[in-house]
Amino acid sequence: MRGRIVATGSAVPSRILRNADLERMISTSDEWIAERTGIRERRVVPQGMASSDLGTEAARAALNTAGWDALDLDLILVATCTPDMPLPSTACFVQRNLKASRAMAFDVSAACSGFLYGLSVANLYVGSGACRRVLLVGAEAMSTITDWTDRATCILFGDGAGAVLIEPTSDDRGILSTHLHSDGAWWDLVCVPGGGSRMPPSDKMLAERQHFVKMKGNETFKVAVKTLEATAREALLANGMDITDVDLFIPHQANLRILNAVMERLGLDKERAVINMEKYGNTSAASIPLALDEAVRAGRVKPGTRILMAAFGSGLTWASAVVKW
Repeated sequence: MRGRIVATGSAVPSRILRNADLERMISTSDEWIAERTGIRERRVVPQGMASSDLGTEAARAALNTAGWDALDLDLILVATCTPDMPLPSTACFVQRNLKASRAMAFDVSAACSGFLYGLSVANLYVGSGACRRVLLVGAEAMSTITDWTDRATCILFGDGAGAVLIEPTSDDRGILSTHLHSDGAWWDLVCVPGGGSRMPPSDKMLAERQHFVKMKGNETFKVAVKTLEATAREALLANGMDITDVDLFIPHQANLRILNAVMERLGLDKERAVINMEKYGNTSAASIPLALDEAVRAGRVKPGTRILMAAFGSGLTWASAVVKW
């Protein structure tokens, strides 16, 4: 018994922040950003909108597609690094919004790898028989932790959410395998130092802008390429697959140069990859389910489609999964 994705959904804010808009905010250019990242625009939440709002919208889209009632849900997982607040969990807000009173709910925190970590958790719950219907959401309001004065990071991030519904199956379809890794020794490559128990909120912390994302770009690039290639190969090996057996490659949408390097190393045709960072930027845990939903709606995913997913994020964390639709 394993989990099978039966429906997808997504949501993004209506406000579009284009590279040309950033030109008026910081010293940069559309050409410079696009050449280095592959990003042309990103979505940004308005004041008062939180990750749970986006996650709820994506979840409702998935529920409508599947024809499920929210009361059918046994478990709600939300992968996010931009929770509505330190407590309670963002998953509890999504549960409240959906009126899914039967479901238990909790968050998964693995930054950009969060959706694949959540997929593994969901698969284990379904595979064990503990749950029959699971909602997994990746939802981020990355603009709320972005320093819009930092030229190196503010060009990267966007807001959005993606959701999947998972139920058990006993045939050869579904979540064939997941592979999770982490190494806290590299925590400072991508982090938000302030606002937690290590560096609680204070005037000094705010003045030093420690409540925003900090990133060591060059070091992160090298580690990301290496680990994404390694975990993709690990997933293929675990399923007795070659790269030619992959119908779709859905990676975390971090940086086009990273993805191009990984696909070149894997020998993967770019036509088989789902890339949407040009429109949305890096939406962290939301990026893979957002891209998956777009691929489903575009007709690129059909029964039997073999999908390889891979992600890399703060922690450091990295992960992969193979899904047969």
